[in-house]
Order: sequence, then structure tokens, then C-alpha cells
Amino acid sequence: MDRLPTTRHLWVLVLLLSLGGWFEIYDLIFTGYIAPGLAKSGLLATTTETFFGLKGIAGFIAATFAGLFVGTFFLGFLPDRYGRKLIFTFALLWYSVGSFAMAFQNTPEGILLWRFITGIGVGIEIVTIDVYILELVPQHMRGRAIAFNQAVMFSAAPVAALLSYWLVPIAPMGLDGWRWVVLLGAGGAVVVWFIRLAVPESPRWLAQKGRVEDAERVIGKIEAKVAADYGRPLPPPLPPIEVPIQRVAKFSEVWQPPYRSRLIMLLAFNLFQAIGYYGFANWVPTLLIEKGITVTRSLWYSFIIAIALPIGPLLSMAVADKFERKWLIVGAAIVIAIAGTLFAQFSDAALIVAFGILISLAGQLLSVSYHAYQSEVFPTRVRAHASGLVYSFSRIGAGFSGFLIAFFLRDFGVVGVFVAISACYVVVIAAIGLFGPKTRGRRLEDIAH
Repeated sequence: MDRLPTTRHLWVLVLLLSLGGWFEIYDLIFTGYIAPGLAKSGLLATTTETFFGLKGIAGFIAATFAGLFVGTFFLGFLPDRYGRKLIFTFALLWYSVGSFAMAFQNTPEGILLWRFITGIGVGIEIVTIDVYILELVPQHMRGRAIAFNQAVMFSAAPVAALLSYWLVPIAPMGLDGWRWVVLLGAGGAVVVWFIRLAVPESPRWLAQKGRVEDAERVIGKIEAKVAADYGRPLPPPLPPIEVPIQRVAKFSEVWQPPYRSRLIMLLAFNLFQAIGYYGFANWVPTLLIEKGITVTRSLWYSFIIAIALPIGPLLSMAVADKFERKWLIVGAAIVIAIAGTLFAQFSDAALIVAFGILISLAGQLLSVSYHAYQSEVFPTRVRAHASGLVYSFSRIGAGFSGFLIAFFLRDFGVVGVFVAISACYVVVIAAIGLFGPKTRGRRLEDIAH
């Protein structure tokens, strides 16, 4: 697989996988954009009297990421046990049903419950997408493949922001606008489910399970289509790397060298990067309102900032496979910390939007890099489970971020919020910069040993 040239067929496979992920990002992004609508309807409050108050927007954000945590931490083993393709499809249908149910809830408890249930399906899906893509593409396009995947998925961000701008302030057909935003995502995911039937199972997973004939059959089809696109003989295969067949994976091995240090490093990284990332992304409209900007105008500014979300991964494609992944993560974190501090200092619209866009672009480079990175450093037999475990800590951080940002916003204002966010990125820089292994240009089987 690693000798295959980059051709149209491989990009089509990445696109098909990314279309499913589009709705997961749509779901995560609209969390912040429908918040003013939930507050306007009286269902949830902007702030709560107690730190862990569950009837506020912070509780809604926490329910989202609590579900994501359960999906990634407890169910991350499913793609390793039952295959990437089966769990990929199952998780998307789970998301659609959960979102549809949440859109018709009329109590804070009902909204939080179904938000939690929906988050479980989204959590499984996100882990599966990362490992699925990395296992289908050759080593020389892993970074670009994840960047393209993120570009497609994050094109959902401006869509979610624009729909929220149009719908949240009104109530079409007597139904609150925020409910329409949720329903549109739930309905569209069903359509994409049929598109994804064309995606093959991961040959690496099949081979690891001892299904060598099935793996060879999938590889043969991929090779034939790549060769047709390439128009000339394929390069010779690279020297083989012996990987023992292991039908039942032992997850305990990730707590042994060399994986133990990688696991601990990524647990710390995910916890703090999520607090910083979602502390900004989920609170942009609310932070703007706190700076004296109206609800409608804050949603419009948020839409402009969100446009940078799909552009960031496209720009990242130019550097994703040219520089070491760990240093891209460190560089992006430095930019976010500086731009976030400046965002908090100004009230001029142009400067607010400019620094907001810069934060979004750097955040996307960070996202592209670590989504590839945290799946590359573990072996195929436990890749999804290990990735799910470390990624689950980002769900803890993201869920906690709602309460943390609400606390800092109430007691220290917007400036205090960004001091907290910058502190989180200092931890990110130290964890990856000091302890992260190098992965660029190395085969997955080589990195795993």
C-alpha cells in the first residue's frame, strides 16, 4: 500500500470518508452557535449560580462532551474488534437518531440527555475516521489526507454558522430556529450513509485479523484503480515489515514501552488542547456578546470567523507532509496563545474578526496535525482503541471547558478567559515539544516498533 502513487482514486476514498465526518463537525460546531437560541427560548441560561450548574449553556456543552467521552473511552475498541467500515456506518446512524430526538425536547433535562446520547455516536465516529483514513492511504500522503479530510469536514462550520445566523433569531413554522439547525444535520447524515457504502474495509485491519485473502482482494481492487489513474506501471513494493497476526488484541500492551510514554504524553496533550480549542470555538458568539456586540451581529462575526475553519486544513495540505508533525503542533499552539491574547484586548470589529480568523487557521493546523499524529504512533491491532483512549481526554477537557470559561467570564471577563486558554496551550507546547516522537515519512508498521 505504501508504494502506491497519489491518484484520484485515493482522494475519492478520503472524500467519501470525510463526507460522513462532515455531520459530526456540523454537530460539534453548532453547539456554540445555537447557544443564544437555547438561552432566548428560556430552556438554558447563559451562566449559572453554581460552577457545575446543569441548566445553563455550560451544561449543554458538558453533555455533548460527556457523550463524546463515553464514545471514545469506552467504545473506542469497537473499530478494532468489528472493523472500521461497520462501526463507521453504525455510528452515523446513531448520530442521526439522537439529533432528531433532541430537536423535539422541551425541558433542560431532555435536551441534555439526548445531547449526551448523540455525543456517544459522534465520539465513536471521529476515532474511526482518523484510523480508517491513515490505514487506506500510503505513507507519503498521510498528512495531506488528514488535512483534506479536515477541510471537507470543517466546511460544515460556516454552514452551521450561517444557518444559525438565519434561523436562531426566528421560528419558521412555529418551531424554534435552533431546532431547525439540529434537524437539518440529522436529516442530511442519512443521505451520506448511502454514499459511504462504496468505501472498502481497511486491508491493514483485515490482515491483522488473519483475513489475508480478504485483505489481498481489497488491495487488488485499490491497486487496479490506482494503476488506471496512474497510466503506467506502479512502483515496486517496499521491503516488507513483519507484523504478527493477532486476532484478539491485548490493550494492556499500550501501557508497556514504547507505547506507555506516548500514551501519557497524548493524554496530557488532549486534555489541555481541548480546553483551549473548544473554550474559544464554543464560546465565540457569547464572548462577542460580552464585549457589547448584539446577538445578531455576534452570530454574523462568528460566521466570518468560521469561514476560516475549512480554509485552514486546505492551507495545511501545503506543509502537512513536509515538516515534522510534532513541530507543526507546537507552532500552531504558539500562534493560538498569542492571537487569543490579542483577541481579548480589542473591541474594534475588524481586529476582532482578524484575530478570530488567525486563531481558527492555527487551530485547524493543530487539529490536522494531531489527528494524524495520535493515530500514527500506535499499532494497527489497537490503533482505534488507543486513539480513542487519548482522544477521550480531549472530551473531558472540552466538557470541562464550558464550566471553566463560564467561571472566568463571570469573574474575570473576556481577558481572563484568554489568559486561561493561553495557559492551556503552554502545556500543549511542552508535552509535544519535549516528549513527542517523530513520524514524518515513516511507515505505520515502522512507527509502531
